[in-house]
Amino acid sequence: MTTTVLVLNGPNLGRLGRREPQIYGTMTHADLRAHLVAAGEGLGLEVEVRQTDAEAEMIGWLHEAADNRIPVVINPAAWSHYSIAIADAVAQLEAPVIEVHLSNIARREEFRHHSVVSAYVTGTIIGLGFSGYDYALAHIAAMVDPDTEDPATRAQIRPGQVHSALGHFPQHPRGGVTISRTCRD
Repeated sequence: MTTTVLVLNGPNLGRLGRREPQIYGTMTHADLRAHLVAAGEGLGLEVEVRQTDAEAEMIGWLHEAADNRIPVVINPAAWSHYSIAIADAVAQLEAPVIEVHLSNIARREEFRHHSVVSAYVTGTIIGLGFSGYDYALAHIAAMVDPDTEDPATRAQIRPGQVHSALGHFPQHPRGGVTISRTCRD
């Protein structure tokens, strides 16, 4: 059985490729969507990528995920720093939820240093560019792997496991990581 994962992107992420490419890179949201759908297939996941600039729409998607126990990868973007409504909706999720930020929010303007969402997620990945989404999907795939009985073991990602499933990681223009298939334990 294939696990569905929602990748939910917040405000201004629909402008990827045009918005501050020195920070966010040149990959468009359409490129990101295609990449994540393909990466998900390699991990045995059905990935649905959505983007909105409307807070109410994002909350509706989070409620959908909560009601159906759907794992979520979320980049709440600017909402991370002030939206208690988004944080409250994320808090309702029982399935794994990974918060992703393309840039290292701790190295940016001070108002970006804190995320009100982080307290309610399984984990947070910041500053690794588009690779952060790949890592989030790989972690969710490991967590929901039905062949592993022990949840602690299930949530561990081992070198090679991720790389063979995902292949190439897009490089982040501001020093993100690029990992190849040749990575070893």
